[in-house]
Amino acid sequence: MKINAFGVEEWLNVWENDAIYDIAGSSIASMTLEEILELNPADKENLLNELLQKKMNYGWIEGSPEFKKEVAKLYQTVKPSQILQTNGATGANFLALYSLIEPGDHVISLYPTYQQLYDIPRSFGADVSLWKIREEDNWLPSLDDLRQLIKPNTKMICINNANNPTGAVMDRVFLEELVSIADQVGAYIVSDEVYKPLEDNIDVPAIVDLYDKGISTNSLSKTYSVPGVRVGWIVSNDQLADIFRKYRDYTMICAGVFDDLITTHVLKHKEFVLKRNHDIVSRNLKIVKDWVANEPRVSLIFPRHVSTSFIKLDIPEETESFCIRLLKEKGVLLVPGNRFDMPGYARLGYCTHTETLQKGLEKLSEFLREFD
Repeated sequence: MKINAFGVEEWLNVWENDAIYDIAGSSIASMTLEEILELNPADKENLLNELLQKKMNYGWIEGSPEFKKEVAKLYQTVKPSQILQTNGATGANFLALYSLIEPGDHVISLYPTYQQLYDIPRSFGADVSLWKIREEDNWLPSLDDLRQLIKPNTKMICINNANNPTGAVMDRVFLEELVSIADQVGAYIVSDEVYKPLEDNIDVPAIVDLYDKGISTNSLSKTYSVPGVRVGWIVSNDQLADIFRKYRDYTMICAGVFDDLITTHVLKHKEFVLKRNHDIVSRNLKIVKDWVANEPRVSLIFPRHVSTSFIKLDIPEETESFCIRLLKEKGVLLVPGNRFDMPGYARLGYCTHTETLQKGLEKLSEFLREFD
């Protein structure tokens, strides 16, 4: 089995620790353990005591009943039996692909997007067609293009909704048409849903709530600001969940008992977390909009209150070279667009802590002035 290097992760592994102003990530400003404990101050001592008394055994193999109960609340029609805990959403995506894709299968993947969704099927020997997003359509792909790509033997369609790196969102109307197209050939839809749009009055259902062969993956890493616990989940119909259980035994025994407990606590108090993060996204997106309006060498199709964005750079230099010099000279970290096969762009993770964003954008503008 051969697989391409994971472009974004390879970049971050090399350069992330050198950053003074990290505006490359796609999580909403990570919470400290203290902030997590303060989500319910009245219960803080009980939670600490529970952590201290926790036996360091394997815990619940599929995730604790309390964890599954809280995850089920995120969906409309999901039962705990349909939920399996995974090692982040990356583990959930891998589990779906590992369980279902065989050599010769036809897979359609959104592109560019999270690289797992097209390169892992390729590594398994699948025939992968790329469903390309369009800048002129606010970074959404065309459903007419999908109709041209789909085949009678298409086994799976992979999407990332909202999209990484652009922050574009497929709403209910779009998703319902997508389901209609997939259902014509009985294709599964795997939807990586780690980026919940925090825009008011936008209807973005989980794919598992729309389609019997829909598979939703998610985690605490992006919208819920706790990447450090490395907990995610996969949600599907009961028949698929039984298939995933078998394959999961080969990839993951369990999450850590502390991770399960903290994840469950965060999900129990998700309204507080989402309010905090709604405020961060709204405040920081306004800062970015004002900055773009005054930065002649940058343009941006603004994300739908999603924690990632994809700026277009008007510079006479190769993107990765530019980003390396920017980091070395100004301490500012972006992800160059060529890591998504999109040179001339860069991922701007604007939902970092506000002070970091402001200073990073100031330094980025200073650096761009050398091209004037």
